[in-house]
Amino acid sequence: MLTVKDLLEIKAIDGIKVVAGEQGINNVISIVNIMENPDAFDWLSSNELLLSTGYIFKGNEKLQNRIIKELSEINCSGLVIKMKRYFDKIPENMIKQANKYGLPLLELPLEYTLSKVISIINEKASGRYDLLNRKTLDMHNILFRIALEGGGIEKISSMLTDTVNNPILIMDKEWRLLHYTDYVENKVPLAYCLDLVKNRPAFKKEFTDLIPQDFSLMKKLIKRIYHVEDFEIRCRILPIGVSNEILGFIVVWQTVRELTEFDYIALEQATTIIALELIKEKEIEDVKLKIRQDFFDDLLTGKITSSETIQTLCNLHGLNPNYKYHCIVINIESNELNEYEDMIARKYRLEGILKRCVQLVYENSGNANGEITCFYRNNRIIILFGQNEAKPSITINEAKQYTRDIQEILTSNIVNTNFLMGIGRQYNSIHSLHKSFSEANEAVRLMQKFEDRDGIAHFEDHSVYHFLDSNIKDLVLEEFFVKCLGKLYEQDSLHGTSYIVTLENFFINNQNISETAKAMFLHRNTLIYRIEKIKEILNSDLKNSEELLRIQLSLKIFRLLNKNLQLNS
Repeated sequence: MLTVKDLLEIKAIDGIKVVAGEQGINNVISIVNIMENPDAFDWLSSNELLLSTGYIFKGNEKLQNRIIKELSEINCSGLVIKMKRYFDKIPENMIKQANKYGLPLLELPLEYTLSKVISIINEKASGRYDLLNRKTLDMHNILFRIALEGGGIEKISSMLTDTVNNPILIMDKEWRLLHYTDYVENKVPLAYCLDLVKNRPAFKKEFTDLIPQDFSLMKKLIKRIYHVEDFEIRCRILPIGVSNEILGFIVVWQTVRELTEFDYIALEQATTIIALELIKEKEIEDVKLKIRQDFFDDLLTGKITSSETIQTLCNLHGLNPNYKYHCIVINIESNELNEYEDMIARKYRLEGILKRCVQLVYENSGNANGEITCFYRNNRIIILFGQNEAKPSITINEAKQYTRDIQEILTSNIVNTNFLMGIGRQYNSIHSLHKSFSEANEAVRLMQKFEDRDGIAHFEDHSVYHFLDSNIKDLVLEEFFVKCLGKLYEQDSLHGTSYIVTLENFFINNQNISETAKAMFLHRNTLIYRIEKIKEILNSDLKNSEELLRIQLSLKIFRLLNKNLQLNS
């Protein structure tokens, strides 16, 4: 193995000398590289010898000290500085830092080019690669055997921990914990510092926000510091990826020892096997999800008519066929998706939002007065709310309150996203669940039509609108409206009055002058004047029950056809 000490014996680079950090003189050199970029730390690896002219850190004492510290922590072999270009002598602060951290600091005479030095050292170092290649091949065989024997991520994590002698965490691409293995000599236990719940975030968000999400920016292992109380934990992070897509991360909780060159190789090989495991698990989950989705599709469209079939499938997919059910449909519109030009990227981001919504619904299912089943289809979340048949039926207000709680949770956790939530009626039999699903979708549709800002509606809120919209042609509805309130509509259109809105609020507030004035922020006398004017235009005293029914139906029609009404009709 070529060491820093061996460099001093190479005649082809005679004159190179160690000026500091002699305690690291036996550091092994596996590769030589040029460092002329102050942001290159994430790309360096163990046993790497760095050459530099000193240009990037001339006159910058803070950067000089940082470079020595970082190279030492990465376990680099040493730093060689070419003299007489930017330094007549190596700064004293760098010498002190090198001695402090035991990083060999060497001077290279001016007459040698950096490229020539790299060629000479690599030629000398090539002989040691036979042993490293054999160890690498052995590691590949071990990992491959684990995969073939079905050991999975758990066994890979355990094997990596024994190899690098540091705790290992394996995270998914959303930084949720897949598996972890602590190390017996770790003096800062994982359980003390992290929330180690599977499929939940383990690290603080301010830490994970520092990790690049672009695979091209972190193909190699990078270092980040995790702060816990008075501890600063060095974490080595390596992406698990396929075809420039990040599937997850390996995190080395580096509290026991520095990583060697072989450790880096083992970690990189493990990412490939873990990626295969994650792809395999995803394919299995996709098949399960497809079977589950097919069942729910058939259930929610009323295609399953056999009681025996429903009983069997409900038991298989976790539904109680004897419960009363109602359905909640949540339509999702995310402004964030507009930032994605690529359709595939947009689809993956939407899927991530939908999965997060489902997770939040389940996390708060303990607040529901029943059993929750939640899943997503297209851009909608579907919640099946099951309730024991012995319990009193859920009222509309109770259903709305639960839905409002969910709305608050979703809006506080998922930004730049609008949620429209429709609620179907509760039915005593799961055979009728498709009716509740249809009603919830209809409530969402009518909210979209009316541009409802509240975002929550029960089907009963819009049952009259549904009846009119589903059973009567628009032309007939328009004729009915024009005959009843056409004059009022014409007055509003021509003179900018608000008689129809006033009339709507008058009925909403049970024809109470005081309450209507309060709701519309009007003086009582102003409202009285408007009502009298409306009576005059309609030639009505607004007391006849049949006439009042026609007026209220016309107001509903106005909302349905508002943008399509033709004044000349």
